[in-house]
Amino acid sequence: MPTSSSAPTKRVAFVDAFAMGRLLMPVMNRLGIECVHVQSPHPDVHLVRLPFPEGFVADVRHRGDVPATASALRELGVDFVISSGESGVELTDRLAAELGTPGNGMSRPTSRRNKYDMVLALRAAGVESAATIVSADADEIIKWAETTAGYPVVLKPVSSCGTDNVVACSSADQVRAVHEKIMTTPDRHGLPNTVVLAQEFLDGDEYFVNTVSRDGRHHTVEVWRYYKTRLPGGNIIYDYNEPLAPDDPVAKRVEAYAHQVLDALEVRNWASHTEVMMTARGPVLVECAARFGGGQVPEIARRCLGTNQIELVGLSVVDPDAFDRLPTTAYQLLERLRYVHLINPSDHGVAPSDEAMAAVRALPSYVHAVTTHPAGDPLPRTVDVATQPGYVILISEDPEQLRADYRRLREIERDHLYADSPR
Repeated sequence: MPTSSSAPTKRVAFVDAFAMGRLLMPVMNRLGIECVHVQSPHPDVHLVRLPFPEGFVADVRHRGDVPATASALRELGVDFVISSGESGVELTDRLAAELGTPGNGMSRPTSRRNKYDMVLALRAAGVESAATIVSADADEIIKWAETTAGYPVVLKPVSSCGTDNVVACSSADQVRAVHEKIMTTPDRHGLPNTVVLAQEFLDGDEYFVNTVSRDGRHHTVEVWRYYKTRLPGGNIIYDYNEPLAPDDPVAKRVEAYAHQVLDALEVRNWASHTEVMMTARGPVLVECAARFGGGQVPEIARRCLGTNQIELVGLSVVDPDAFDRLPTTAYQLLERLRYVHLINPSDHGVAPSDEAMAAVRALPSYVHAVTTHPAGDPLPRTVDVATQPGYVILISEDPEQLRADYRRLREIERDHLYADSPR
């Protein structure tokens, strides 16, 4: 891969890189890329609380005037604008269009953020999609559920992310309660919800496909299967994820469908994260985001999969010809791993101390952990991504070792991980 000595310095603006910045910076700098940060007016309220990563050569605040922000980026010598997080998706595309730099199609720009517009774009392209409506009226959704979709029906904010208020409702009463909660609660970007999205419950196994694109040509960086848990109240949370081998028949089918989705949504450049349910009628989109997949650890992805989204985005910037020579399926399965999402089952838990985490680090397949709160801070009960205390990565060539360590990790959580002190 090219280094900083093989090409002149380029400047890339990353929009809302609050979580991704500390991961992007080392890779981009190693490739001779300088990074500018652009903050949208409504970044993720959870991520913006984290310490801001150092190393950006400039920090630009967007205050609603796209030409003004584009002018500031032009004066800074920015060559490309790339979305780092969900909140930056639409602004990134508008800035790229204003600057005339590589971006995504603008005939349906909201379809890469608004989940209802996303479904409409798939319908227009003839791509399989979930039965979906949006409404500010809970009774309209109930009527639709009882005459069309059936129960359970999934309710979520129309521009949801990170399982924010995503609930599978099994009755009219539950639809009314969840609808009211969504309508009276701001989304993860602090914006009011004026309608609620309702979709048929997609029964099957869920996968995600991370890709990097250039000029409409998509390269798959990884295909993973999600394992989720549905809580008693209907909230759906992440349990653990495992990657599929690139030649796995399901992986190939999900990958081909994800690329169709990207084409329907006019995703032409940079990173994307596509979530797909494999149902009895085939793959069906859960949602697609024109940004990096979350929770990445680039060095572990390279170790186990041979590549990662961040490195391939960098390669597409500094050496587009080398990027174009990559195979469509650009990853391998070099080592088996399991990405375990931490789950706090208590209303009175605290963030784990280093001492409490010692039992997790002692697991034979343990390689890495991230906790999202300072040790000892109060933790809410886990009901979505924002309330998950972190994650643990396990690697082993022995599938049974992964399963055993996963089971032991859940025992440690139930026993003492979120207690005031280890037992």
